[in-house]
Amino acid sequence: MNKNSNVREAALDALLKIEKNQAYSNLLLNDIINKKSLSAIDVPLFTQIVYGTIQQKKKLDFILESYSKKPLEKLESWVVTLLRLSLFQLMFLDRVPDHAVLNEAVNIAKKRGHKGIAGLVNGMLRTYLREGSPSFEAIKDPVKRLAVETSHPEWMIARWTKHYGREQAAAIAEANNEAPVTSVRINEISAKKSSVIKELEAEGLSVEESPLLSNALRVRNGSAAATAAFREGRISIQDEGSMLVGMAVSPQKGETILDSCAAPGGKTTHIAELLNNTGTVYSMDLHDHKVKLISEQVQRLHLNNVITQTGDARKVEDLPLFDRILIDAPCSGLGVIQRKPDMKWSKKEEDITRLVQIQADIMDHIWKFLKPGGELIYSTCTIDYEENDSQINRFLEAHKDAAPNLKLMEKFPANLVEHFDSKNTLQLLPGKYGTDGFFIASLLKTSE
Repeated sequence: MNKNSNVREAALDALLKIEKNQAYSNLLLNDIINKKSLSAIDVPLFTQIVYGTIQQKKKLDFILESYSKKPLEKLESWVVTLLRLSLFQLMFLDRVPDHAVLNEAVNIAKKRGHKGIAGLVNGMLRTYLREGSPSFEAIKDPVKRLAVETSHPEWMIARWTKHYGREQAAAIAEANNEAPVTSVRINEISAKKSSVIKELEAEGLSVEESPLLSNALRVRNGSAAATAAFREGRISIQDEGSMLVGMAVSPQKGETILDSCAAPGGKTTHIAELLNNTGTVYSMDLHDHKVKLISEQVQRLHLNNVITQTGDARKVEDLPLFDRILIDAPCSGLGVIQRKPDMKWSKKEEDITRLVQIQADIMDHIWKFLKPGGELIYSTCTIDYEENDSQINRFLEAHKDAAPNLKLMEKFPANLVEHFDSKNTLQLLPGKYGTDGFFIASLLKTSE
């Protein structure tokens, strides 16, 4: 078998499994790579086809529908998926000649189907090569047109347009289709930035200093997870927006701090590092297997000031009072679509209503464990108003002993200050600074 056909068959299998099982692609790809025995040289192309086809799905379907004699839903799912991944290559990849993409698509169609299907695949792909993409201007509804152009669900575009305006909604959607930035946090207890840079470069990585944070690096080429610095606890892989949450907590030496929704442990370990192994960080999550992930990170980083426990932040009772509490709340994750393009198609608008209630229940319950004069940091990796600003407004109305921390902005780099609103919250949007979309708010407990 032609090795390129093997790559594309593997991509077809992966995409079909993701769609059928609503499985996250990052959990599935390694399994497919091993089962199909893909060589190391083929893995980048395989992952590019899988992620790119998921990312551009709505746009690809719009083009395919314009050339199909029957609705795509009338075709077998594997045929539609084969057409999508082949069209993605023709539109977005230059590594393989068009005729090779076409031949491999036809060969796979013959192998999995029959001559009629192979003819259909051949005909539709040749039509694209001959005529190109149809005009998006034919779509009169501006929300639907932007959804197709940027390959997002219409409900997401509609919400972002409502919350941010059409121009910003378009910028968010376009940023979601760009490659995400990989950042690492330096464990300043055990390493200096200059030595970590030299070490990573010696292992073949290309790195640069973060424009936002003094203890972060951006990895432009190479795998940080495969380095000795990662294995031995001198760095952690973490988005810079997520690192800003630790800065917002701003723990002081010897304090007792709760991270109430802590898995997989990036923020817990950052807080513990900022404490310089003093004080205590209680790190809690709902599921045992997720708490185990936190413990593994704590051990890797050689931290001795973290206590892990399994618990439901909506119901837990066996906790002391804390100087500071972090609620990195369960959320829709609409700020991390760059990293998880599958979320565009697996998330539903009604999920937000359910999550807003969970967030409210956690905040209302956990508040009682904060000492008077203490600080609660609320964060999410979403950009949705209902989960963010609206949630803070609701909480402030319901809790008269809560007040916005008007000095939160002083904890952050000066170039982010422009993004604070009147309640002193920070909303990072995808594409703005090379971070994920993150929301951060700080609330002070004013009395008993």
